[in-house]
Amino acid sequence: MSPLFLLIPIFLPIAGGALLLARRAPSDRFRNIYTECVALLTSAAVWIAIWLCSREPVTLYSFASGFTISLFVDGPAILFAGMVSVMWPVILLYAFSYMADETRKDSFFAFYIMTYGITLGLAFSADILTLYVFFEMLTLVTIPLVTHGEDHESMRAGRVYATYLIGGASLGFFAVIMVTLFSADGMFLPGGCLLDGADRSLMLLVYLFGFFGFGTKAAIFPFYAWLPGASVAPTPVTALLHAVAVVNSGVFAVMRLTYYCFGAAYLDGTWVQHVCVITAAVSTVFSAAMALKERHFKRRLAYSTASNLSYMLLGLMMLSYDGLVAGMTHMLFHGIIKMSLFMCAGAFMKQTGRAYIYELNGVGRRMPVTFVLYTVGALSISGVPPFEGFISKWLLLVSAAGEGTAYGVIAAFALIIAAFFCTIYTLSVSIRAFFPPKQRDLYADDTTVREADWLMLWPILFFSVFNPLFGIWSGPILTFIRTIFQGVA
Repeated sequence: MSPLFLLIPIFLPIAGGALLLARRAPSDRFRNIYTECVALLTSAAVWIAIWLCSREPVTLYSFASGFTISLFVDGPAILFAGMVSVMWPVILLYAFSYMADETRKDSFFAFYIMTYGITLGLAFSADILTLYVFFEMLTLVTIPLVTHGEDHESMRAGRVYATYLIGGASLGFFAVIMVTLFSADGMFLPGGCLLDGADRSLMLLVYLFGFFGFGTKAAIFPFYAWLPGASVAPTPVTALLHAVAVVNSGVFAVMRLTYYCFGAAYLDGTWVQHVCVITAAVSTVFSAAMALKERHFKRRLAYSTASNLSYMLLGLMMLSYDGLVAGMTHMLFHGIIKMSLFMCAGAFMKQTGRAYIYELNGVGRRMPVTFVLYTVGALSISGVPPFEGFISKWLLLVSAAGEGTAYGVIAAFALIIAAFFCTIYTLSVSIRAFFPPKQRDLYADDTTVREADWLMLWPILFFSVFNPLFGIWSGPILTFIRTIFQGVA
């Protein structure tokens, strides 16, 4: 099958969202069915592309000298696109219930579904310029989702969001231009695409610009403040876009830049590698410490996301096969875990009208399913076996400790400290929910609080099942990811 088929999963949700903006839905039921159908058709098209499309790149547009817009299907594209194609239709069900009483639902679901197509465009990008175009589009199309509330807090969060991500992308643009000029059109190649002749000192500096530019979407220190601020967005946004699509696009872009543009051998042992490892280690511990002190439920999870994104970057910056596999495994597993945790937080906020950690005391009695599933996710992200979080965190620790270098030791210690903090800030929520002090039980006599409806609970249960499943039966997943990156690093 021609790789031109990739245009269908990319532009179907973009066109579907644009139509919803242009023409008001006659009813909530019609809108829900329409957006779910678009998402399901898009996911079906993704898997058709994965199985049947040619593995050769296709150029859609060429301009100037060597600058092209190209698409293709390779191993990393299959991993990222496959992941979001499973998650998007499921989280939409949650969004239908969560947004039932909100206003401006047409615009919300329009931008929500358009984001799906743009994320797929980023996944299927065949060169650094195409990736950058979709990377920027992803920022622009999600700004209306962050500012959906249109109150002071939402608008301020939107300004911060735009400032950080557009500013970070400007740093990344420098890397895009230089890589394109000093390579074969910037096309992604395993092991790197740079040609001989480029000044090494200059290109190392260029890589640093790209790492921090693309890493801004991954909330790397010191460019992290946009992520907890963006938690003011509706929970379906924070659950999917800020636990999977937006933040993982930053990690994915850094992976492409590192292993498919520069190459691990080009960067290994350089001062740039040391700077990136130390920055990621600091970011891992710092964000975990901020989560520990944060008292707002969703912002605590947002800081946790920032910490775990730096776990992935630490794995990538080991510049080894094991580190690459560990980092991308954690990208997949963390996305699953954090989706369920954010949805549990959203269910609590929706059903109680409360948002702070101290307001959780005793709520487990009224919402037992939600907080049992939350506890499963908390155990997993803390790295407790036999859950999937243990698998990816163990791989990261082994890859860092196995380096036998000073920066490997720094990375290993950062991972251990952050994991310790993670255990405290996630499981303390479960303790408050189920075992509050009697005099501080806020829900002992409150019979108005109850479980969310099935449209919210079913997606939480769906993702929660994968926590023990991939923890016990991780072999096929790890084999698949190892196959993808065989020979890349």
